[in-house]
Amino acid sequence: MSGDARFTEELEEARRNRQIGAISEIVTDPVSDWATDFSHVDPGWAADPYPIQDELRQRCPIAHTERFGGVWLPTRYEDVASIAYDTDRFSSRAIIVSNVRPPLELAPRGGVPPISSDPPFHHDARKLLLPAFTKSAVAKREEATRAFCHALIDAMEGREVVDAAREYAQHIPMRVIADMLGFPQEDGPRFGEFVESALESVNRPPEERLARFTRLSEYLVAQIHDHVEHPRDDLTSFLLDAEMDGEKLDPMHVVGTMTLLLIAGIDTTWSAIGASLWHLARTPEDRRRLVAEPGLLPTAMEEFLRAFAPVTMARLVKEDMRWNGVDMKADDWILLSFPAANRDPAQFERADEVVIDREVNRHAAFGLGIHRCVGSHLARMELRVALEVWLERIPEFGLADASAVTWAASQVRGPRTLPLRIG
Repeated sequence: MSGDARFTEELEEARRNRQIGAISEIVTDPVSDWATDFSHVDPGWAADPYPIQDELRQRCPIAHTERFGGVWLPTRYEDVASIAYDTDRFSSRAIIVSNVRPPLELAPRGGVPPISSDPPFHHDARKLLLPAFTKSAVAKREEATRAFCHALIDAMEGREVVDAAREYAQHIPMRVIADMLGFPQEDGPRFGEFVESALESVNRPPEERLARFTRLSEYLVAQIHDHVEHPRDDLTSFLLDAEMDGEKLDPMHVVGTMTLLLIAGIDTTWSAIGASLWHLARTPEDRRRLVAEPGLLPTAMEEFLRAFAPVTMARLVKEDMRWNGVDMKADDWILLSFPAANRDPAQFERADEVVIDREVNRHAAFGLGIHRCVGSHLARMELRVALEVWLERIPEFGLADASAVTWAASQVRGPRTLPLRIG
């Protein structure tokens, strides 16, 4: 049997034998008390989590809920950072809070390496990806990204109102990631479905989530088969050829990393672009200043990342312990809210304001510790180019209907609908 055939056979066997893990009760009731019964998928949290975070930071800096089988939510920067750096007591084997806890056997690789990997496995799994995400590698993608942004805006010509989330922000990272992985560009709409299924269905029945992930894995397996038959110069072929410790990557390692790049690589940047445009649409003084001073955009962009950080990661407690005054149990979830950390007044002056010329800005939008986002250079390039092109082409715009703006109810928060008046 050839190596390629053996790989695909092992992949199919691994998928058939996939373990589900412990399942907790689904709770969909409205939140009764954010300190003791919070839910990060509650509509109120999705619409505007910042006042809730501010209240918790003062009242109960480490909130708790029995939903999802037990979750802790630290809201102070120092607590979020402490957990993010502590790989001895907190595991990354599952990064999305849901009603299913993946089995211990998944560690140290986790389901979507390297972000789900624990040391020492994590180091080598992350190192594999670094060359594809250096500043120089990312710079080679800027020209095509800029041209694509212009094409998206060309398609809006003659219209007065557009959905900047669905018609602009989401398509930019979809195109970039498709090119990097060597996937058909026309599959973009399917990527959006995969993103929303993975991140916004966490409180649905486990069998439904499994069916959604099965559709995603079947798509990725089809892409792998195509790359096995027709190798080319892209990240998918690279992963199929890559080795760790002198051996080819386990098939589920390959699929997991492809899942990570597809889901996280799209939704995080989609959300950051959308949130930035939302702020500029409702804050005309900032919009006018950036149009007049385009050189300020890189600084403003970092402030948008701080103020509207899209990503909250999860950890699992490794064993029973008392931590910073609370009694954590083994396999309790921890929600690492980088958005809450970024608005902690103990860490940032005027933390609740968007200051587009903020000079000192050591924000945590890309995470902290060993799992800091490997794709941060790529995300910054996409965000910068998307805003540069939009402000160049559409310097005058505003919210068409503020009440029609909707936000993702998940661990990656950004506008899902963003009607802007551009005419």
